[in-house]
Amino acid sequence: MQEKRKAASGTSELSESNRRIIDSSGQAKRVYQVWKGSNRFFLGGRLIFGPDARSLAFTVSLIVIPVILFAVFVSQRLVNEFQHYLGNSIIAIAVILTVYDICLLFLTSGRDPGIIPRSTHPPEPECGDVPTSGANWAGNQGTIPSIPPTKEILVNGVIVKVKYCHTCMLYRPPRCSHCSICDNCVDRFDHHCPWVGQCIGKRNYRFFFMFVSCTTLLCLYIFAFCWVNIKTIMDEYDCSPWRAFMESPVSAILILYTFIVSWFIGGLTVFHLYLICSNQTTYENFRYHYEGKLNPYNRGCTRNVMEIFFTRIPKSKNNFRARVTEDSSTFNPSASVTKTSFDIEMGRKRQAVSAEEFEDIQNQFGLERCRPQPEHSRWGEKGNWEFTPDILALAAEYEMELGFKDRDKTHGSHLNGP
Repeated sequence: MQEKRKAASGTSELSESNRRIIDSSGQAKRVYQVWKGSNRFFLGGRLIFGPDARSLAFTVSLIVIPVILFAVFVSQRLVNEFQHYLGNSIIAIAVILTVYDICLLFLTSGRDPGIIPRSTHPPEPECGDVPTSGANWAGNQGTIPSIPPTKEILVNGVIVKVKYCHTCMLYRPPRCSHCSICDNCVDRFDHHCPWVGQCIGKRNYRFFFMFVSCTTLLCLYIFAFCWVNIKTIMDEYDCSPWRAFMESPVSAILILYTFIVSWFIGGLTVFHLYLICSNQTTYENFRYHYEGKLNPYNRGCTRNVMEIFFTRIPKSKNNFRARVTEDSSTFNPSASVTKTSFDIEMGRKRQAVSAEEFEDIQNQFGLERCRPQPEHSRWGEKGNWEFTPDILALAAEYEMELGFKDRDKTHGSHLNGP
């Protein structure tokens, strides 16, 4: 009994898209093994990376190699020049910053950025989105009613449009976007960073900013002490800077390298600091340009900074290590569309359904048209239930079968005679 309770509690923690009926006779797998996105998993689903996770090795080398060169070729002269404990502290600080920077890199890249679980079925269309008139449906039998591409919701008193994702079969929450590289909808999507090989979203943006700012600080640190080393050589040999560069070519290379990287990473740090203070994402900044519009998410500079750095990071909505069993109950949109099209074509071959017949069917079955819905709905509210075209088609097919049976009875009575 305890094992069954544990299994039930484990499956209850899964999202709706990851829930499956666990059968003892079925071959159970884990969520990360049947994951539909492009992510790569390590350590049994404990670490999740993007499809371009190999770029991490390149990024780590860009950080570690300059520090090694600094510690081996540059810091030795600084240790001899300054007091013993001060010279050693210069190397220790560089190593500590490097280790901290690498840790922030893997905290950014190896965690769930805020993936929204996929839905197993598309949402029910709202009343205003489905044609309820028999004439409208009968005149467009070849077309299948589609889900509206956008939906308007209220966010802090401002109307915001959210889009429907055909891949994940859900309306994206506000500030959510579908990453074409990872093939996932990510909450508070900022961008997909190739340098960390991961999407930047709600659950790892804080670590991303800390990684970028720490990298900038490390570059400036090495840049400054390389110049100190050049100045020491100039004083020792009483020579020009060019002669000092010849004496310590590694210092010259590191000065040039850190200068270029500092401009790039430092500019990125300043840009994201501006985004944090104005509560924007990179995606929103380039797409919506809130400078000329009202930003519904801006709560003031202080609250915006508190939201990023001093709030609890939400838990992942995906349990990648949970055991699931793949079954045939998973919704297949292509199969559903094919089946619906086949049913419509078979209905055409049997008998064309006119608008008047649909009106009669609606009266016989007591079908009522849906009441008009409000133009804007708040996020999370469900629309009223309605009769979809599939139900109407089944009703029409049932009516036609009754008509065929009555016709056969009438024809048989004429053949048998009175």
